[in-house]
Amino acid sequence: MSSLLLFPALILYLLGGCLLFNVGYLLFFSVAGHRRQPALPAAGAAAPRRMCVLMPAYHADAVIQETGPVAGRHVYAGQADVHVIADGLQRATVQELRQRGVGVVEVAFEKSTKGKALLAALDSLPRHAYDVAVILDVDNEMAPGFLTQVNAAFAAGYRVVQGHRTAKNLDSPFAVLDACNEEINNHIFRQGHASLGLSPSLIGSAMAFEYEYLHQLLQDIGDTPGEDKELDFKTLKDGVKIAYLPQAYVYDEKTQNSRAFARQRTRWLATQKEFFVKYLGEGWRELGQGNWDFVDKIVQSMLLPRILLLGLLVALLGLALLWPVGPAPGYWLALLAGTAAALLLALPARLYTWQVGRALLHLPVALGAMLLALLQIRKAKTSFMATPHTATTARSAAPQH
Repeated sequence: MSSLLLFPALILYLLGGCLLFNVGYLLFFSVAGHRRQPALPAAGAAAPRRMCVLMPAYHADAVIQETGPVAGRHVYAGQADVHVIADGLQRATVQELRQRGVGVVEVAFEKSTKGKALLAALDSLPRHAYDVAVILDVDNEMAPGFLTQVNAAFAAGYRVVQGHRTAKNLDSPFAVLDACNEEINNHIFRQGHASLGLSPSLIGSAMAFEYEYLHQLLQDIGDTPGEDKELDFKTLKDGVKIAYLPQAYVYDEKTQNSRAFARQRTRWLATQKEFFVKYLGEGWRELGQGNWDFVDKIVQSMLLPRILLLGLLVALLGLALLWPVGPAPGYWLALLAGTAAALLLALPARLYTWQVGRALLHLPVALGAMLLALLQIRKAKTSFMATPHTATTARSAAPQH
């Protein structure tokens, strides 16, 4: 090999090793997700804990007027008070919510973030009135029995619980892709981890915390747009085990176009980078203490988004066919096949449909949106890039009960 080719060959081999790790991680936990998850410890007849359901609403009047009262009608044996955290809602919306029996905590910030809204709500609500805080996004709807299952997990001794967030709409190709992405994440990063005794990842909604513990976690939340990642890292650093409830569903609206998709991914990429840099040093210390949940969270922050992984592998395969430097084409093809296998194994059977097949034709557009998101990461640090929502009660993607 010419000396001029040694450097690009070395770069390609190093890149090949990094991508092999990415693919191996996804495939390992995708397979692990098909193991039966250990059952929650028996708790007998669990006394109903006092629930506080928090719904941060940032300039989302039409949506919260629909979802707030729906949350208030959720059937639960104990106390379950719904509090909308109104950031920029119209006065008429606030009045209507209160008239329909929904609590409202009004907040205002120079720079709005979900974390600061949650902290402000907990500061204003009675300190000892609740046992459990449940966090929902503004568009979320709890499936029947959700709070009952959350209560059972807390009765079994857990202090933090992640429910199964799932799509409630499949009304556009991007909504379909987003729904598939959600379920793949559930399988790999929640079900796959829980089945091996590791803590699942938190996802920002459909999650519940011991009330006082959440207040403690949020004390220095700051201006980060990734409050769920901050809560995730802090919980695992404390050595607190997170429970995953695969049958406790919360319906979530999925993004319907490439612009919303790019906006959402920009925020996700920014938070992934932020917390990798913030907690990498602590990861080494936690490794020495045997805190595998925390170390695994650091590893997750190193992974490439799957759409970028697929696009990069296709590009490298094409490069290897045209320029025989670095790993052979068969290597990149094997990684591409391994990635596809991991994703197909993680996708639930109910999403093996022609509708999903047609949505896959939009993957190149989704890849373009991800590349755009990479270029806009800095923007996520200076503005609250909330995902736009529409008022809808459709549940075409939701599991049937």
